[in-house]
Amino acid sequence: MSRICRTSLPLVLSLVLGCSPAPPGPDAPPMPPDFPDAAAWSTSGPGGPTTTFAQDALWEHCAYLLGGEQDAEHHNLVAMYDGWLVMPWAPEEGGGGVSLFDVSAPCAPVLHGQGYSPLMRESHSLGFSTVNGRDYLAVDYHGGLAVERGGGGDDDDIPTGEVLGGVGFWDITDRAAPVWISELDLPGYHYPDSYTRLTLSVFWQGPWVFVSGTSNGVYIVDASDPTNPTLAAQYLFDPGLLVGSFHVIGNLAMASTAGGIRTVLMDVSDPLRPEPIPGGEFNVGDGDGRPRAYYFANVGGNYGLFARKDGGGGPILYDLRDPSRPRFAGDAPTPDGSGGYVALHGQYVFIGDSNFGSVWDFTEERAPVELGRMQLQGDFDTLVPIGNVAIASVDASSAPGQATAVVPWQMAPDDRGPRVGLTSPQDGDRFVALTGRVGLSFDEQIEPMSVHPGSARLWSLRGDGDGWQTAAVSVDINVQETVVNLTPRAPLEPDTTYVLQLPVGGIADTTGNPLEQAMELRFSTGAAVHRE
Repeated sequence: MSRICRTSLPLVLSLVLGCSPAPPGPDAPPMPPDFPDAAAWSTSGPGGPTTTFAQDALWEHCAYLLGGEQDAEHHNLVAMYDGWLVMPWAPEEGGGGVSLFDVSAPCAPVLHGQGYSPLMRESHSLGFSTVNGRDYLAVDYHGGLAVERGGGGDDDDIPTGEVLGGVGFWDITDRAAPVWISELDLPGYHYPDSYTRLTLSVFWQGPWVFVSGTSNGVYIVDASDPTNPTLAAQYLFDPGLLVGSFHVIGNLAMASTAGGIRTVLMDVSDPLRPEPIPGGEFNVGDGDGRPRAYYFANVGGNYGLFARKDGGGGPILYDLRDPSRPRFAGDAPTPDGSGGYVALHGQYVFIGDSNFGSVWDFTEERAPVELGRMQLQGDFDTLVPIGNVAIASVDASSAPGQATAVVPWQMAPDDRGPRVGLTSPQDGDRFVALTGRVGLSFDEQIEPMSVHPGSARLWSLRGDGDGWQTAAVSVDINVQETVVNLTPRAPLEPDTTYVLQLPVGGIADTTGNPLEQAMELRFSTGAAVHRE
């Protein structure tokens, strides 16, 4: 049954600076267009954890999550969507599915729905989008050997030696019964070359799905019709880069490697023609300035987050607020760790460090404090914060029935709203491309249903001899973990100022805590950014 997650609140349209709009004068721009109530959103699922834990319950398993009968117990990340916890389950060689759980009482999770496909492959990210009223999920896909059809029926099919794979799509409109609907074979894919010619992650923004293709660079897939995706472009790095993940925040992308030290920040204002940002390439290093290989990367708040591997593990953070001058922010070396996946929740950094999982308080970037550790048998690579619990997963050698565990890490339920870090464009940017999009990186996972035209208000402001005109901008919305993207459905207008407003009480985290401080930013496709 649907529920309203927050009652209607006054819409605070002041800036982060605390300024209030002045009363309109005879020459002042008009008020912005009418938008829906920021708090007018709902979920079909009950949302994130609401349980309070005793001190002695912290860092201990309280429940386990399993997929369907074909689950090989090879698990990875999870994400919240529409009030449900979405858990993929599939090994490298393919054959798996997705399950949706009610985790409002996290130590007594309830399966809501699931689907299976032999084409589902181990996925290191989950890309969500709504297209023509239906909801879709993009994941990695493995199809096996291609065959040539013989004349005598299926018994005469001949393997060609070509291995099929790339990106696949689920229709998750019915949350109780996800259905695999399509897949796209991408050129150069090969298995079992696990870190050289496979797809490792996806990122969905507007009609485009950016697929990380290791040595094949980045594929840009046109998913405007998810039932019939097509390859629109492919970007190859020079020198080559084993692309593990490709995070996109508006017109900014972070291309990170899988097992190396190099990272490339890119301008994707033209999504089909990515370009490295001058000064935006860097080698990840530690607090002593020594280069450090990392297993995988993530983004959240103001940071690029890296999971160090080889010679120890632990998280490494880089401040990305100036994409032309990324800055080392801090690290937390773990001599007994060896990298995995890393995530941000407020000031806390979560890392699956292969041999254990840990949570670090990075309030002081150069002096982080370890809050606690948890154990899980197997290759413990993934630790995802969902409110006051963490979802821990292993992708090999798990104890039977224990590939994913629910682990409390804080006593009280999460009651703090999300905060904005990076934005693209940034406030005051000029000459933004007409193909540009708007992106925001929050410091924790966002509930996708909370982002709608009333909670993320984008409008244009134009002035001429006849006065000022404003108009709401129609956008497609994508939420992937901490990142919110708004993609205008038509090109931006030349010489126009655009305003993005986030009212208090709208965008919320996975436990329903809404934005506590309003935000406004302005950018222009011309030479001037107009302000009242």
